[in-house]
Amino acid sequence: MSLHVIKIPDIGEGIAEVELVAWHVKTGDSVTEDQGLADVMTDKATVEIPSPVAGKVVALGGEIGSLMAVGSELIRIEVEGAGERDAQSAAATAHVPPSQPSPGGGRSEIQAAGPAVSPSPSGGGQGWGRAANAPASPPPPSQPSPKGGRSESTGHPIASPSVRRQAWELGIDLKNVRPTGTAGRIMHADLEAHVAGGAASVRPPAAAALGQQREDQEKIPVIGLRRKIAQRMQEAKRHIPHFAYVEEVDVTELEALRARLNARPNAQRPRLTLLPFLMRAVASAVRDFPQLNAHFDDTAGVLTRYGAVHIGIATQTSSGLMVPVVRQAQALDLWASASEVARVADAARKGKATRDELSGSTITISSLGALGGIVSTPIINAPEVAIIGINRIALRPMMLGGAVVPRQMMNLSSSFDHRVIDGQVAAEFVQALRGLLECPATLFVE
Repeated sequence: MSLHVIKIPDIGEGIAEVELVAWHVKTGDSVTEDQGLADVMTDKATVEIPSPVAGKVVALGGEIGSLMAVGSELIRIEVEGAGERDAQSAAATAHVPPSQPSPGGGRSEIQAAGPAVSPSPSGGGQGWGRAANAPASPPPPSQPSPKGGRSESTGHPIASPSVRRQAWELGIDLKNVRPTGTAGRIMHADLEAHVAGGAASVRPPAAAALGQQREDQEKIPVIGLRRKIAQRMQEAKRHIPHFAYVEEVDVTELEALRARLNARPNAQRPRLTLLPFLMRAVASAVRDFPQLNAHFDDTAGVLTRYGAVHIGIATQTSSGLMVPVVRQAQALDLWASASEVARVADAARKGKATRDELSGSTITISSLGALGGIVSTPIINAPEVAIIGINRIALRPMMLGGAVVPRQMMNLSSSFDHRVIDGQVAAEFVQALRGLLECPATLFVE
């Protein structure tokens, strides 16, 4: 018997340390080759580290939530054979097969013993390593596991971090889910099938009745993606002097137009929400206010204006807030915009968005739909300089032509970087948006 030491791999891009966000094994467990051992997170990716050997876990190198330096010891596995081996040196001599497109979209499989990379809100990781949820190359035929998605050696369900998070949100015990992925891996579709089948979920016990005294506490570590979101929000508020501008918009005519367009049946066109109209208004308005469609590098002191309008769409997912990007929005019509929003938002929610789909936005729109409230103060998605927030539409009595009439009103709540955007410029920009939305015919006039 000998010890196989697995270290935190060099993921590239100058990353010096990672955060340990999940263990899939514990001391004493038996593991098989290519079985997922742990998930670590960098600033740009969630990485699953698989085992390059089969053996027994004898020591874990850290606690969940701890920061670990690249090259530090992650885990020790007892294997058959003589002599202690270093997992990194073994990986350096591993065979590298040709890259293959992975189901995750745009990511490639390079080495079976490498980490699996899935994107985080700030972008993706290096292209090396096996994509999360992607099968090893060449992929064997997918066979459901007789143990309900559990490793044959440990009995633990095999699933990616995004699948585990979705299961937690749904209150589903992964041990009860029938897998369809390679080597018994549980996929997002398996969770959906489990729910559709009416299987009972396991949820935390209900809260105590009102009036009952309680002294229990629950401490929840802020780790992984939640920690990254917290850091980005904190940095944005700390470094960017935000100022807000709120304006009400009469969307009665726009809503009437939207209803008429949606009433025309067309299987090739998606149903329109308010969002594609606002995207078109933003793309039109920034032609006169190019300083709003920009990035500000405060270190170099440079404001970069962009000709293309890449609109970030703030999207709530089971893992936290992400901002997938609709690229070249100025070149899309209403239906193309609606289709692209649906596509990138769905990819983000399922944890399948690529690095390109989660980075490079030049201005962001944030909307909570019917939950949008009356006013909000959205936080700028750095290094952008503006974010447009949509509040809910409400029927209000308004004066029109000397008479009180019911009108559908909505507030736009926008935030701007006061270092490079003056108040007057921000106000003129929002008034331009208001004019386009209140007279929707102008959205189609070049």
